[in-house]
Amino acid sequence: MMKLNNGIECPEIGIGTYMLSPEEAENSVREALRIGYRMIDTANAYVNERACGRGIKSSGVDRKEIFVSTKLWPSEYTNPNAVDETLERLGLDYVDLLYIHQPAGDWLAGYRQLEKAYKEGKAKAIGISNFEGKYIESLMDKWEIIPQFIQVEAHPYYTQKDLRILLSRYGIRIMSWYPLGHGDSRLMSEPVFKNLGKKYGKAPAQVILRWHVQMGFAVIPGSRNVDHIKDNFDILDFNLTDSEMEDIAKLDRGERYYHRTDEQLVQFAAWQPQYEQ
Repeated sequence: MMKLNNGIECPEIGIGTYMLSPEEAENSVREALRIGYRMIDTANAYVNERACGRGIKSSGVDRKEIFVSTKLWPSEYTNPNAVDETLERLGLDYVDLLYIHQPAGDWLAGYRQLEKAYKEGKAKAIGISNFEGKYIESLMDKWEIIPQFIQVEAHPYYTQKDLRILLSRYGIRIMSWYPLGHGDSRLMSEPVFKNLGKKYGKAPAQVILRWHVQMGFAVIPGSRNVDHIKDNFDILDFNLTDSEMEDIAKLDRGERYYHRTDEQLVQFAAWQPQYEQ
């Protein structure tokens, strides 16, 4: 578990549900919780919040043990009922972490929604997703409540070095998406991960996920394959040494896989998710 800047605790690894259909998300969430996961990440835009809620209920795991994270989409930022509607889809009274998903549209109105939900106990923690560079710098002048998390692309090829320096001033944690480099075979084939995998009896992907945890990141690999879900969780029984972490650090080449444009931000603000009924 990791402690956040507001004193609450969060699991280090969770199950992500990006690009999972409702049926896949329900199954992945249910099975992940039965395996031992205690964090679930979804979003308005994934259109599988209802399915995640069903997976939580059918898992048999007590809600109080589960850290549930979701995100408001830009078209919802000015909807005064967005938080309550999100909770209704999930079938929950509160979420453990609520993000705004993109710095698009009236994102400040979206952040005010987070702060309001936090004060009302509808969100135990709040965060920003994809707010890097000028966007987080602009938000820093306007927030009343400092966020607990930022969710961004992070992996050994792109370690968010500059962002980490900025976040350290506020105790804001990183939650990594594309933690395995968007499945890039080059990353998986790096000799350092193959060698460490042999040493610890782990697959390269498991070594990379362990690296995330030891970097202080929360990590949310997604999968529809139950065997992969099990393997991704099996990373808590070994520790990389300082020298091994230094060897991995040498892979940082400032190379990311997701490149968002200003035109896309305009499109994001106009797009309305067609929610599962």
